[in-house]
Amino acid sequence: MTIFIGADHRGFDLKNKLIEYLQEKNIRVEDLGAYELQPLDDNPDYAQKVAQAVLQNPKEFLGIVICGSGGGVTIAANRHKGIYCGLGFDDDQVKNMREHDHINILALPADYIDLEKAKRFADVFLSAQPSGEEKYIRRLKKTDSV
Repeated sequence: MTIFIGADHRGFDLKNKLIEYLQEKNIRVEDLGAYELQPLDDNPDYAQKVAQAVLQNPKEFLGIVICGSGGGVTIAANRHKGIYCGLGFDDDQVKNMREHDHINILALPADYIDLEKAKRFADVFLSAQPSGEEKYIRRLKKTDSV
């Protein structure tokens, strides 16, 4: 499994710390930027890079995107068909999104969570598996048909 991660200036510090944490756990992480703090950068640039990377091999690749509110990267990532990006704010909610909604990208709100929460959310996201239950598959098909 490979995790692609990207963040704008507001998520920059959290991204770098989260990468370090994931690498310490021997998880393969690909940093898609920002590579330096740029106060005027735009979060859709990084969310789109992560979404495009995940789409190269959706069965093996997952993503994490970070901005201040988490909303901007969520919206930008979800513009790509086949991407299911959810904004994490609670351990159980992240698990539910991964299992029931099949999210393949987790969005994090750097202005509203600390590193410990980000670590927990990442752990939950990476350990949970999408459910094969028919009702969840049916819902994904409906989402993809719009």
